Amino acid sequence: MTTIGQPLDRIDGIVKTTGAAKFAAEHFYPGLTHAVLVHATISRGRITALHTDEASAVPGVVAVLTHLNAPPMKPAPKPGTFNLTSMFSGTSVNYLQSDEVHWEGQPIAVVVAETSAAAREAAALVRAEYRVTESVVDFEGAEQDAQPQPNNSFFPRGAKRGDAEAALATAQVSLDLRYTTPPHNHNALELHATTAVWDGDRLTVHDATQAIDWFRTHLALRFSVPMTNVRVLAPFVGGAFGGKIAMWPGTILAALAARATSRPVRLVLSREAVYRTVGGRTPSVQRVALGADRDGRLTSLVHTSVIRTGKVGGLFEQVTAPSSHLYASENILTRHDIVRLDLLPNHFMRAPGEAIGTFALESAIDELAYELGIDPIELRLRNETAVDPIDGKKKFSHRRLPEMYALGAERFGWHDRNPEPRSTLDGRWLVGTGMATAFHPGLSTPVNVTVRLSADGSVRLRCAFQEMGMGAATAQAQITADALGVPFEAVRVEYGDSDLPMGPAAGVSVQTASTAASVMQACEELKQTLKSMARKTGGDSNEEILRRAKVPHVEAVIGSETRLGRIAGRIRFLPKFMREGQRWIKAASGVQFCEVRVDAETGETRVSRWVGVFDIGRVINAKTAASQVRGGIVMGLGLAMAEETLVDPRTGRIMNPSLAEYHVPVHADIPPVDVSFLDDPDPTTPLGILGAGEVGITGVGAAVANAVYHATGKRVRDLPITLDKLL
Repeated sequence: MTTIGQPLDRIDGIVKTTGAAKFAAEHFYPGLTHAVLVHATISRGRITALHTDEASAVPGVVAVLTHLNAPPMKPAPKPGTFNLTSMFSGTSVNYLQSDEVHWEGQPIAVVVAETSAAAREAAALVRAEYRVTESVVDFEGAEQDAQPQPNNSFFPRGAKRGDAEAALATAQVSLDLRYTTPPHNHNALELHATTAVWDGDRLTVHDATQAIDWFRTHLALRFSVPMTNVRVLAPFVGGAFGGKIAMWPGTILAALAARATSRPVRLVLSREAVYRTVGGRTPSVQRVALGADRDGRLTSLVHTSVIRTGKVGGLFEQVTAPSSHLYASENILTRHDIVRLDLLPNHFMRAPGEAIGTFALESAIDELAYELGIDPIELRLRNETAVDPIDGKKKFSHRRLPEMYALGAERFGWHDRNPEPRSTLDGRWLVGTGMATAFHPGLSTPVNVTVRLSADGSVRLRCAFQEMGMGAATAQAQITADALGVPFEAVRVEYGDSDLPMGPAAGVSVQTASTAASVMQACEELKQTLKSMARKTGGDSNEEILRRAKVPHVEAVIGSETRLGRIAGRIRFLPKFMREGQRWIKAASGVQFCEVRVDAETGETRVSRWVGVFDIGRVINAKTAASQVRGGIVMGLGLAMAEETLVDPRTGRIMNPSLAEYHVPVHADIPPVDVSFLDDPDPTTPLGILGAGEVGITGVGAAVANAVYHATGKRVRDLPITLDKLL
């Protein structure tokens, strides 16, 4: 009996399609109130006066909270302190605790009312006066002030082998190129939402989070209550992609408002409020310089980046990391530099770093292929590596790129193309094809689970992981069923509640592999218990063993559920994580093939065909894995052709904070997407899983840019690829 690999329907499909699933903003409590944020309109300074009388006079208003009357909170960890709590803080600002403004859009007040309409009306009436101080908000203007990323064991500031600059200067063929990518904002279908309820010093929060355990930890810290007094529930999350992994002001201020009013509070961010209070992807300026001999073998690879963070937080993004792993060269230099601005800090967005880093690297490799007159796949094969290009020794745990190049080329019909740019015309459409390599590291994290087998043959798996639409519960049910040899239908999965055993954050493709490791361990312990019981009682089926032993169930528990146990588990995990990183390079990888059609007169560009081949280790569910990767490709098409946050370089204000002006792909923009997997388990991970959530977006931007060049003969190095750049 096996269910792993089968394209099973998601176990939450019925409740979602029938509307029975309750999301964060759909929970009702007696006396429920509604909250709306008021945002600062300057990028740096102090509030000198707040006028709230008109807002307070609106019928139905319960309270207008500002720094003058809000209950106290403990401050968030300071930016730059590398620990897991500060990583998930979003910003270090202690909201409504001082008169200081750190970015345009920072919440400076919260209006609480009986209805959402009254709260919105009153929020529009709050007026602030400021003393403005000098701010730096122009990324392009501040590029020359970039400083090296502070070094640490998790996110090194770069890598070096040989003397890449000297080798570049003496290379037979060389390119020295500049690429740019704009800021991006999150646009999950479900808006960020929180319903917060206090009962004495006990806090219950329904939140659209993808990091349940960290939200619980952070809320307990900020409100000075024991962690056991905080319960976070997020069984259903309507998309996240990194935007809901950190603690942003909406969640904190909903809980603060509930404490201040002694009423349940629901706070749903508007789309504009998401843009102004939830960090997205950093812009980047990247240099990729390649040196090669005339046969196409790299002699030098330089990849540097400049990104931005906020002065009150923000995350490093490993933009140049793919250049440390993908191609062999005796001389490699990668470096990350940072500009700190008076803006909302950047944070996780699908494949942070790799999504935009592969655009620059894989575009440059394509440019070198044309410079040398070598097929882009052949050039990559000539520079394929079996070991870490930086130290020349560390091996990849799993690397089958040559097979994917061959399989993808066959499925796409790559070798049937005319390689000359602007050589294929279909009516008024210029037709071009391009390809790129996809790459994302495989990571893991500690997870606690409980697996219980009952005398009626049913199995219950309990773990506080997240379900954001990717089929996480279905996959873990498949793993549990196969591990215990029970039908898939016999497994019940409980998730999305911080009262359950500690689960992982759903980010950087860690959730499935990390949870599976603990599930497999628990199932093995449970089977050993059954074997021991069978020797004592007889019986050859699980049900009979338990019946003869006169026990209703047996269970296996992985991980301690005390706060100290959780911390100890993380501390014990870190040395293992570091050892694994020193021994192996673990990564999901793939190959993206793209066909575009460009109107020769207008520059309108349409992606007409897509083929992707991926190695994500073992595929647990063929249907949900394909959906994950297709979703990444669609998001990558937005990155390539549409998405761009426009920031006023004078004021720091986002100028297009809505889906009317910030464009994301719709169904009409997406061609048929052919996705396939090698389905080859990685030998170094439990069940051979590497992760599917992030790798699909990597390489997409470059594949589109390379196809556009082949169609038109025009090279676009600045995303997004809009028609004005092709005219």
